[in-house]
Amino acid sequence: MMPDVKHTSTGKHFADIELGQPLTPLVKKPTHSMLFRFSAVTWNTHRIHYDQVYAKSENHPDVLVQATMHGAFLLQMLNAFVRETGRVKSMDYANRGRAVPGDVLTCSGRVTLIDSASREVTCEIEETNQDGQLCAKGTAVLVFD
Repeated sequence: MMPDVKHTSTGKHFADIELGQPLTPLVKKPTHSMLFRFSAVTWNTHRIHYDQVYAKSENHPDVLVQATMHGAFLLQMLNAFVRETGRVKSMDYANRGRAVPGDVLTCSGRVTLIDSASREVTCEIEETNQDGQLCAKGTAVLVFD
């Protein structure tokens, strides 16, 4: 029998959010099988994401983390921040560097604008690797209940 799992955090409440407040970082370490499965479920057939020999023939150090996987990691961080108290209204990001399996990717962000009338919070977001190199950067708008 599985024990009941209780979630003690329901996300941030709008009244508690402050300008400059950091988002809770999310750390991910992609693997070869993770990239292969992600390519399969997103129908991404570009071989640089699952074929090491091919990726190296195009002068990459290994298979590359998909652009959309970077975005999925950033979105996961944002969803953890709002949880049941709100939702992600929009997110824009651009890839700025590549990542390969085994890299330690840290998603982070901070609150840059609070609109009390609409209960919207704008955040700067980014993902860096273990060397501090920027992999993705963007903005997101969160809406709170």
